[in-house]
Amino acid sequence: MPGPVLLVIAHGSRDPRHAATVHALVRQVRARRPGLRVETGFLEFNVPSVSGALESLAADGVRDVVALPLLLTRAFHAKTDIPAVLNAAPARLRIRQAEVLGPSPLLTAALERRLYEAGLSPADKSSTGVVLASAGSTDPEAIAVIAEIAREWRRAGWSAVRPAFASAALPRTEDVVRELRALGCARVAVAPYVLAPGRLPDRIARGSAEADVLADVLGAAPEVARVLLGRYDEAWSPAAVLSAVGA
Repeated sequence: MPGPVLLVIAHGSRDPRHAATVHALVRQVRARRPGLRVETGFLEFNVPSVSGALESLAADGVRDVVALPLLLTRAFHAKTDIPAVLNAAPARLRIRQAEVLGPSPLLTAALERRLYEAGLSPADKSSTGVVLASAGSTDPEAIAVIAEIAREWRRAGWSAVRPAFASAALPRTEDVVRELRALGCARVAVAPYVLAPGRLPDRIARGSAEADVLADVLGAAPEVARVLLGRYDEAWSPAAVLSAVGA
């Protein structure tokens, strides 16, 4: 029997590169799990909206849905916006909200691979300082997660890894680039911990002007597709369903 429908919930953006990247990632997920129905909904700017996608699923006779936030940290969208939209879904739908994608060792591996694609080599690690540049948030939990990822990644052999934020929190990318220079790192690389191009990733890029290497966004990396499917499986595992029933 096929599993529940996977509804990937993306933020949305006026930048067309954002939706194009989301759709490319969804195509990867479909290719990795033939037979799984995967749909997409956007919180704003793009169509279909999350509520529109849910109404379409209900009209198709769908019963079970895993709603997966295409987000890297648990902040306002995952804690407030998405639950509110899901709570207003058609009553026939049984919906489980999956966990956000991060943190995950697979995402860290994808970050590292993006740095190598941008020109670094494994031999450069011990002399390279890395700026882990995320979109930013006012949520202390999300900020703490980024800081912990930086600490963990530093143990993989980099000279230094420091977090930076494009909005809502400090420091900014350009400030951390200068900090790593001052620490004596032979080279400085910026690793955007963001999923798709857009306004904030562009701000990260502008702040990387004095860095030696700027990696690409995570995008439709195979590691991201693997994490996404893992979160789907966790959300509809027998243990998760029994826990929801017990609640």
